[in-house]
Amino acid sequence: MDIPPGCTTSSLERVMCKLQKVLNGLKQSPRAWFDRFSLAIMKYRFRKSNLDHTMFLKHRSENVTIIYGDDMITTCNDI
Repeated sequence: MDIPPGCTTSSLERVMCKLQKVLNGLKQSPRAWFDRFSLAIMKYRFRKSNLDHTMFLKHRSENVTIIYGDDMITTCNDI
């Protein structure tokens, strides 16, 4: 990191720079990915489960499809 323009220091002084943007964006990337996945899967008429916010359900006549979003496990009672 360079010293911002207009700041002068001697070699004996310690310099601290204030970050204007938080650098923890990578910590939030799984959440952003899951939000995008949730919107996409809901376009196919899946609904979020009331018991687990990462589980999506779709009912069609007697068939039920379940997608568990954490591990991308998909199961259905129809071949």
